[in-house]
Amino acid sequence: MIEKKINTTYVIADFDEMSNNDQILINNAKRILDSAYSPYSGFSVGASVLLDNGKTIEGSNQENVAFPSGLCAERVALFYVGSEYPDSKIKTIAISALSHSFTIEDYISPCGACRQVMAEYEEKQNSKIRVLLHSPNGKVLISKSVEDLLPFVFKSPFLKKH
Repeated sequence: MIEKKINTTYVIADFDEMSNNDQILINNAKRILDSAYSPYSGFSVGASVLLDNGKTIEGSNQENVAFPSGLCAERVALFYVGSEYPDSKIKTIAISALSHSFTIEDYISPCGACRQVMAEYEEKQNSKIRVLLHSPNGKVLISKSVEDLLPFVFKSPFLKKH
């Protein structure tokens, strides 16, 4: 038996320390929270994606009474990017959250399904995607790559049919 260790790297910064572009991206993620449809969980999530062409795309979570039919903010934004800007690369995604029933005091990280989708886009574009996780306490967790959030990503070149 061999024990191994996984290392991940991230940075914690104050919102005020972020670049102007990152602050705008985070503010877009916070603003889009208003369009979230979350009557069942009371938990709203907003995502803002910066593309290499300078465009930003936002998405918010959309729930449904048939719970599996809803979609997370990250996938709403990323699937729109894939549909409307298939040749653009995703540089950064900022994620923010708001609860209507409790106070969020830490970072809200994407769910496993969203991490997998983000990892697929990272592989597809053959370049890293920065991830900014905004906490209501004014702190931002910065990851240089989706792989830092999902070290055992599900991928294999043999799965793709050519």
